[in-house]
Amino acid sequence: MTADRPTATQRTRRTRTLIVSFLGSVVRQQGGWLPIAGTIDLMGQLGVDAPSVRTAVFRLKQRGWLEAQTRDGARGYSLTDQAVAVLAQGDEVIWHARRPADLADGWCIVNFSVPESDRSKRYKLRTHLSHLGFGNVGTATWLAPARMQAAAAEAIAELGLDKYAAVFVGSYVGTQDLTALLYESWDLAGIDQSYRTFIQQYEKVATELESRATVDPQEAFTTYLGVIDAWRQLPFRDPGLPRELLAADWSAPEAVALFEQLVQLLEERALAHAATFWVGHD
Repeated sequence: MTADRPTATQRTRRTRTLIVSFLGSVVRQQGGWLPIAGTIDLMGQLGVDAPSVRTAVFRLKQRGWLEAQTRDGARGYSLTDQAVAVLAQGDEVIWHARRPADLADGWCIVNFSVPESDRSKRYKLRTHLSHLGFGNVGTATWLAPARMQAAAAEAIAELGLDKYAAVFVGSYVGTQDLTALLYESWDLAGIDQSYRTFIQQYEKVATELESRATVDPQEAFTTYLGVIDAWRQLPFRDPGLPRELLAADWSAPEAVALFEQLVQLLEERALAHAATFWVGHD
């Protein structure tokens, strides 16, 4: 095996993320149902083989995201209410990115002390807060812009940890440099590098597409889904901190503009190409 050839685990993960991106950006546009034959054909255009597609679809069915449904004699799967809800929750972040918070609004601080008997819930709360964009500023102490107060309270309530957690909202009045504190509490350098990697990967693609009179439909589809798949995890890592507290060369605004440009260039052609695979498959 060569050093740069993806491992089986990497291939499985890529297939899974591509399918989820496909569900969110294409399948919902086609009424929330996908033909399995057409999906296999479309994923084949991205280099994913049929067994990998079937495995990914089966696992999503096990997770409660898909349910078997035949339409007009074609075998396929429809999105469940659970899948629709989860995908909808991510739309604001994926498609509009995290808007920088207003520094004047202050901060939300979550502190908790969960007993050892509930350590699994303690871990889930940490994970949930991290996914919401909270940064860890100390032992069992998490920080985010004040606008995350309701989301934090909901996460705590869902786990039944209300009596073990405290939520505060207020201004920062300490003497420690706030920018330094934020860079210690979040992997902001890593987030910035992820945005830069996206820019490096797709900047020339956008320039080349802009110069063309037409774009091949299949190329539009494969490029579009690749862009969506590369982008959609990035905004979830970004806590949307006040812009004035970040480095002067923070790359998120440039990356967001590039993503929006690529979507504008590709989306219509990509969806039209995909729609043809909803017809004539059994």
